[in-house]
Amino acid sequence: MARGWERWSPSDVSLREYRFREEDVLPVIDDTRDRMENALAAVRREFATVRTGKAVPAILDSVRVSAYGGQMPLNQVATVSAPDPTLLVVQPFDPSLLSEVEKAILTANLGLNPSNDGSIIRVPVPPLSEERRRQYVRLLHRMAEEGRISVRHARQAGNDEVKQRLKAHETGEDEAHRLMAEVQKLTEEFGGRIDTALAEKEKEVMAI
Repeated sequence: MARGWERWSPSDVSLREYRFREEDVLPVIDDTRDRMENALAAVRREFATVRTGKAVPAILDSVRVSAYGGQMPLNQVATVSAPDPTLLVVQPFDPSLLSEVEKAILTANLGLNPSNDGSIIRVPVPPLSEERRRQYVRLLHRMAEEGRISVRHARQAGNDEVKQRLKAHETGEDEAHRLMAEVQKLTEEFGGRIDTALAEKEKEVMAI
């Protein structure tokens, strides 16, 4: 049979079934891992936008600037640096965007008050209050839960693919159970990695 599986017959030919070759079932696991890696990467990007008590350029990643007829990410219209732990410096590529960049940072709900000197924008990063830190921790937990939901969706997609292969006689029941067990292991692994990233970021936010 010129397809991706082998027919095999036990001694009782009435129990004939198909067994999918190892090289053909591995993509199920690889695809599931890729989806979960993407979910973890998205969580980490979201975490990077949450302020800690220290100035880091990533806290401006969520800022969108009105420029050239659209809304553009700040890092596409300016460079951002942190010359010291309490200050960010923003340098627009196009000097005519200076006021728009300043306005975008001010209205981004980050609790920052930028000012410009006609050529660059300085953004002081004040210490976080206890209340603000706890607000950010709650935000981090929501972001982490969104990541866990994405991981569970990836698990469901992987299991659905295995079930479809089983229904189409492209794999046997034993192999299907093994694959779904592998998918569950990945789910637990990436759930744990999200929890670890959350704990690390929460520690940064709460540090005085």
